[in-house]
Amino acid sequence: MNFTLFVTALLTGILFVGIVTILAKLISPRSYNEQKEEAYECGIPTRGRSWMQFRIGYYLFAILFLMFDVETMFLFPWAVVMNTLGPAGLFSVLFFLFILVLGLAYAWRKGALKWQ
Repeated sequence: MNFTLFVTALLTGILFVGIVTILAKLISPRSYNEQKEEAYECGIPTRGRSWMQFRIGYYLFAILFLMFDVETMFLFPWAVVMNTLGPAGLFSVLFFLFILVLGLAYAWRKGALKWQ
């Protein structure tokens, strides 16, 4: 197979991104001050330090949300082509859902879903 066009397009894209990045660094204004290093939250000045530690519960909920969000992204295309996949497609999706239910049961049993 001839990949000349693919390699040319890939190298052109990489070269374009590199040139634009270098030009942006050279042309952009450089005015750094303390205010630009602060976190921005709805226009209200921060009280105390801008970087603080969050409880691990937020991260666990975020990871579980992402897990089931990605599951939805996989299930929608499967639902569109469900009739053409046959029994093998059905069993693969059931196995996928079984693994996700096991993950949810594990998180539930470990107490990751309890908000304390």
